[in-house]
Amino acid sequence: MSRTILVFYGSYRRDRQGIKLARWIVDSLATRGDRAELVDAMAVDLPMLDRRHSDFTAGEAPAAMDALADRIAAADGFVFVTGEYNGGLQPGLKNLVDHYLPQFAWRPAAIASYSAGPFAGIRAATAWRTTLGAMGMVVTATPLSLARIGGAFDADGGPAGEDGERLARAFPRFADDLAWWTDAAKAQREQAPPPF
Repeated sequence: MSRTILVFYGSYRRDRQGIKLARWIVDSLATRGDRAELVDAMAVDLPMLDRRHSDFTAGEAPAAMDALADRIAAADGFVFVTGEYNGGLQPGLKNLVDHYLPQFAWRPAAIASYSAGPFAGIRAATAWRTTLGAMGMVVTATPLSLARIGGAFDADGGPAGEDGERLARAFPRFADDLAWWTDAAKAQREQAPPPF
């Protein structure tokens, strides 16, 4: 069964390292047969949150916001690729996500975290679990965590070194968990659509 998975990434930094992980996840999910698409907050370029998508009347929301709302609503599941900023969430990714709410509901989300150091963004992943759960998503139990991201990919974007090897070994379980929850949630939504 092919699934549509959106992979969200939110760094705006000049020398973004996490984009390597986000692109690798997109490619790895596609290799498994899913339709994986990258949603890069910097490319979408929504303004700082003033009004959520649902606050606009039909046809009044900015075009980029409308287009992404449709993509989110059509997706079967999500991956959030997050770095850790001062022990917490990336502001760019949080701002992007906060523009939406009903589009995310009753779908699974998996978290892939990373850091330049040895702790692999674990505190950001923990914070995202709370946020995504509050938005109506089921957060999968299997995280994907990458330490020392600067040396974890080769020039072609493939996993490299010990940290890259750990990532490649951990990915199948991460993807299997997301696939199971995606299929279960999709079947349930088809039987009993969400009440909104």
